Amino acid sequence: MDRTLYPAAVAALLARLPLAELRIHHPHHAERAAIEAACAELTLPCQAGLWLAFDFFEESHAISQELHTPEGSAWHAILHRREPDAWNSKYWWRRVGPHPVLEQLRQESVALGYDYTTPEAFVDFCERVRGSGSAEEQLARHVQRREWERFFEWSARKPA
Repeated sequence: MDRTLYPAAVAALLARLPLAELRIHHPHHAERAAIEAACAELTLPCQAGLWLAFDFFEESHAISQELHTPEGSAWHAILHRREPDAWNSKYWWRRVGPHPVLEQLRQESVALGYDYTTPEAFVDFCERVRGSGSAEEQLARHVQRREWERFFEWSARKPA
């Protein structure tokens, strides 16, 4: 992810982006002010993604559920997968439909060691490996990170 493409406040946060767990834990409260400042320079879908990256479930959910776009549905789906609420996540993935980011993930996940077929299948994979401490869980976290990066980049280029 090329952080130089973003305003300084956003780039600084992206440099501190955690490798998210497959489950939302406690929000990174120390980052709240920085996220609020960065959000002033971002599209609404990017705001939903940024709040989610730092485990602010309520803030991300409030934005994503009001976005009636494929990107809003994608952030909503990712959020519910991490909640974890697999059924709800799959519902929102169906609302996304075909999306260029999903094709990118199909191509790029091979290099990570994962065969990304559908977002619903990835939800099932995350459900199976979450909390196991296994290499597969680490793989899922890295695929999830790539998914986050690609949707964030796409959302930054596309108006809300």
